[in-house]
Amino acid sequence: MEHTGTADAAPKRARVRNRRGEGGRLREDIVAAAMELLDETGDERTITLRSVARRVGIAAPSIYPHFPDQPAIMLAVVRQEFDGLTDSLRTSVEKAGDDPRRRLFAVCNAYLDYARLHPGRYRTMFGGLWLPDLGDSSLTEQDLATLGAESMEILVDALGDCVGAGQATSDDVPADAVALWVGLHGLAHQRTISRAFPWPEDISDRVITALAHLNAADG
Repeated sequence: MEHTGTADAAPKRARVRNRRGEGGRLREDIVAAAMELLDETGDERTITLRSVARRVGIAAPSIYPHFPDQPAIMLAVVRQEFDGLTDSLRTSVEKAGDDPRRRLFAVCNAYLDYARLHPGRYRTMFGGLWLPDLGDSSLTEQDLATLGAESMEILVDALGDCVGAGQATSDDVPADAVALWVGLHGLAHQRTISRAFPWPEDISDRVITALAHLNAADG
């Protein structure tokens, strides 16, 4: 049984029928509606086939040619958010200049900023309630395993550049990049739930420096 919350009561908006060949626009509208519901409620359980259809202004069965079930809609939402995160990280690298250490810090701080500015979306991206058991939905192990791959690649490249420049001592860049991400994720999460904690002003720098194995001489 689908969860029905206040989101289902949102007024249906009039929808102009797509012209022939514009079926892709309906798919985009479905994803946008799901994102609106997530932003408004902060609860992915309010995103159901019925609530999304109501928000778009269509009958629920009209969703099926585009998404076979609710997890497929959520996967599209999360993929879109990871694309946004990836764009933010790439922009930070481009603006940071040529120094590898500066680029690494820019990537890490852009990640933390994204989590701070979009706490609801961030929580959903990383282990939200939308994640189904494989076999209970249309999602595959590959669908879930590839989420965030491009963002991780940017972090791996930034750390690898530091090693190549002699600014970091990692002997396993992919593994240390994962460790660095875990540290950033933990910091982002704890900042959200422990706002009253007296965080050191340089806590992010400490996390990045330690987990990236940056040389003390560059600190």
